[in-house]
Amino acid sequence: MTVCILIPSRYGSTRYLGKSLAPLRGATGEARSLIRRTWDAARQVSGIDQVVIATDDARIEAEAFSFGAEVAMTSPDCANGTERCAEALAKLGTAPEIIVNFQGDAPLTPPWFVEALVAAMRARPEIDVATPVLRCNAQAMESFLADRRAGRVGATTAVFDANGRAMYFSKEVLPYTGRPLADGEVCPAFHHVGVYAYRPDALSRYTAMPPGPLEQWEGLEQLRFMENGNNVFCVEVESRGTDFWELNNPEDVPRIERVLAERGIE
Repeated sequence: MTVCILIPSRYGSTRYLGKSLAPLRGATGEARSLIRRTWDAARQVSGIDQVVIATDDARIEAEAFSFGAEVAMTSPDCANGTERCAEALAKLGTAPEIIVNFQGDAPLTPPWFVEALVAAMRARPEIDVATPVLRCNAQAMESFLADRRAGRVGATTAVFDANGRAMYFSKEVLPYTGRPLADGEVCPAFHHVGVYAYRPDALSRYTAMPPGPLEQWEGLEQLRFMENGNNVFCVEVESRGTDFWELNNPEDVPRIERVLAERGIE
């Protein structure tokens, strides 16, 4: 199956305007833009046939061309990355069998997260949409709960059935436990990692689906599939001791640079 990674990237981030062009220094002190580092990370995924940056901004397009990336220009009206990927898919000169939405602000995403999604879709033809989840440990669970107690929006959690079919995604910590975990107890919460793999038909259908109230309340684009009767499958992955921060605010730059240095990434 041919696989295309699409990297949705917009200039007008509400929390960090122009963050796609923000410089990030690597192990050698060389500064590369966020979108360049994300493109570099996407190209580390094995078994990929094409990597394309989907943007609505000429400045990001120019930056992408400067390091040799392929670009699909999309409308500034796209409400989220999935809509942007759907529009970009229609402009590709190829017809990939699997499309991966690789978040434009997540340059530390491990390649095996994407490889696991692609492997699951190849093995299970009933999967139209897949996304990775990571089992929390007690420390991560407490961190998520502390965010909520402090009124902060923290990580997204996922609840799914025995076959991996998602039952819900939320910015609340689910499932509710009501007590601290006992020593050695397996944590029931899963952290949702914002990467998606789609079959073309599912992605094309997305923009025709009306946003539902759950998507609007939670601000989670994948809920649109579920609210319109489409399954989303969760694929469990492992961190392997690797940090993978997203760049959401200027304060995230130093810790992403720290991880780049620790990994020896130029």
